Amino acid sequence: MSAPVATPARSRLRLRVTAAAESHLRAGHPWLYESSVREQNRAGEAGELAVVYDRRDRFLALGLYDPASPLRLRVLHTGSPVTVDEAWWAARLDAALLRRASLFGPDTDGYRVVNGESDGFPGAVVDRYADTLVLKLYTAAWFPHLPLLLRLLEDRFPGFRVVLRLSRNTQDAAGEVGLHDGLTLVGHEPDGPVIFRESGLRFESDVVRGQKTGFFLDQRENRRRVGEMSRGRRVLNAFSFSGGFSLYAARGGASEVVSLDISAHALESARRNFALNADDPQVAACHHETVQADVFEWLSDTRREFDLIVLDPPSLARRESERAGAIRAYGRLAGDGLRRLARGGILVSASCSAHVSAEEFWDVVRGAADRSGRRWRELATTRHAPDHHATFPEAEYLKAIYLRLDS
Repeated sequence: MSAPVATPARSRLRLRVTAAAESHLRAGHPWLYESSVREQNRAGEAGELAVVYDRRDRFLALGLYDPASPLRLRVLHTGSPVTVDEAWWAARLDAALLRRASLFGPDTDGYRVVNGESDGFPGAVVDRYADTLVLKLYTAAWFPHLPLLLRLLEDRFPGFRVVLRLSRNTQDAAGEVGLHDGLTLVGHEPDGPVIFRESGLRFESDVVRGQKTGFFLDQRENRRRVGEMSRGRRVLNAFSFSGGFSLYAARGGASEVVSLDISAHALESARRNFALNADDPQVAACHHETVQADVFEWLSDTRREFDLIVLDPPSLARRESERAGAIRAYGRLAGDGLRRLARGGILVSASCSAHVSAEEFWDVVRGAADRSGRRWRELATTRHAPDHHATFPEAEYLKAIYLRLDS
């Protein structure tokens, strides 16, 4: 009988990139696109650790490789070589947790735990809702590393459920390895929405089928600010989704709140969220009305007047080619909103379109205020919440502006 032949160890996946890509990687940019790869020593598999070498054959970067994505490498580390093992990942997760340790008190158990590239976990997001963690993956490169990631989370959040959410571009690859969107990876499957607390208010999150990871946690700070401005005001929450701004306004003492959305499902969730907080005297005293309609059409046609209007639409520019149209749409929304404001009223206009810069967005809203012919003051501009911090330009998407009409 012949001796078994040893299988040779596979060589490390090595990439060489364009001069421009080298410069971007040295500057700390966490993405390497397919078009920037000049050569590689062999075909790579999703989730492999690939090393980028520069033109002088020196170590430049290390990252997670995804052969099916135009975003070919998500960078983990640049500079000198490192050993990427469980202890290395654990240190990154602990740093993310420490970054948030002082942000939230006992009245908030819904927040972002890991914010992708900005926390050193490129293509992965972890949100907490009470005792449920939602892990959302944007690349199949994470699939081979799921056991490691789950061990790290279970060690730090013992007894928590973990639900997997997947971006559309990963779902076919997920099916090939027995994964699917909404799968419970740890613990028992949820039997309905998960109830969590934000600033003492109770909300439901559909962690299995809801948008994003089940709720829009990124607007927490703006919701708090709106709540502080709402006493005695008639408030319109346009693109209300499940009523986050509406509920903060009600607790803040608004006399009435209108939640306006085209989705009946979203409005039902808003009504349930108000019911969850019916024991709060201010919420119970506020008249909450839900209106199902297209926001653009309703705002253009209505003659109702409000003292505070929140405009928080979904992304209006999902690709660069839609940027110019989105800017025009933001201007139209702001103009229609301003026409429905009473004297002394406040407009809160927000955008989550990454392809529209903060300056472009703020300027188009200011332009609408100028064209309104009314005197106005800018109260504030805001960006990302501290648990959604952004460390590179493409991660910066959220912005809002607050205007007050003085006439």
